[in-house]
Amino acid sequence: MAVRARTPRPSRDPHSERDEWLTADDVCTELKISRRTFDRWRALGTGPKTTRLGGHGPLRTRRSWLDQWLDTPGQDIA
Repeated sequence: MAVRARTPRPSRDPHSERDEWLTADDVCTELKISRRTFDRWRALGTGPKTTRLGGHGPLRTRRSWLDQWLDTPGQDIA
């Protein structure tokens, strides 16, 4: 009897390797927008969720937050 190799399933853990912390510049590069646009979206509350590490540290966005924001209907980033 042959034993089939088990195919790894994607992790559902929100803190998996895929859920990395992105800088504001990383997000801007990925979305092909300027930093000014990103900052405007934050001011208007329409951009992806962000946080400051340590409360006053650098601004970061989790990969899952960005993906969730992009998957939200009605997001027009053009």
